[in-house]
Amino acid sequence: MEGHVTTHIDHGINTIEFFHPQGNSMPSKLLERLAHEIHFAGTHSDTKVIILRSVGDGPFCSGASFDELAAIKTEAEGQKFFSGFAAVINAMRKCPKFVIARIQGKCVGGGVGIVAAADYAIAVEGADIRLSELAIGIGPFVIGPAVERKIGTGAFSALAIDATHWRSCDWAKRKGLFAEVHVNVENMDESIFRLSHTLSHSSPQAMAEMKKIFWRGTEDWDELLKQRAAISGRLVLSSHSKQALEKFSLKK
Repeated sequence: MEGHVTTHIDHGINTIEFFHPQGNSMPSKLLERLAHEIHFAGTHSDTKVIILRSVGDGPFCSGASFDELAAIKTEAEGQKFFSGFAAVINAMRKCPKFVIARIQGKCVGGGVGIVAAADYAIAVEGADIRLSELAIGIGPFVIGPAVERKIGTGAFSALAIDATHWRSCDWAKRKGLFAEVHVNVENMDESIFRLSHTLSHSSPQAMAEMKKIFWRGTEDWDELLKQRAAISGRLVLSSHSKQALEKFSLKK
């Protein structure tokens, strides 16, 4: 039930793939592995560009593991768990290689944050998004800076406040979260192949310098996201959050 993270390098294209049987949700061990693989790919001379994808034709990522959230007993445990999302986002931010995200299905909570941290996201129709954190008594604190940076304060606020409402993939594209939305998986994968192939033959130095410019102003995120993780770690222990997580568990 832990899921897995795998990597495969082919002609400079490093494909990092993650899987969890519960809708590609993210327990702490999976977050740790994903952050590690992204960091390693950034230091690997054979890697020119990274494709980040998940397994299956269901959700791209269902966000935090609710089972693990429900098991948190202390603020320190809570901060440690949410710091896993911070580690993934910061690994993507600091990686000198472009990260292309392949979005084949819906994105929830932390999954939206991972998409927002990608440098270029290519999706298929039906890849709708939702920030569900407020519905379980917390908020999108850790992923918030990445989402707000990509889609703006107004759109981020709308997502965060209306936590039970799905926003369409077209909405996500209009706001800048998705760079492209395709009518089917075949077209999506064709576009990903074309772009990744082109980037694998582009100047690594130029791409690294471009990425520095794109992420300028985020230099404080190592500390900022740690502080945000502490907020979530505290709130997940509230009676409101515990009751919401219990209700979710009963629906499973």
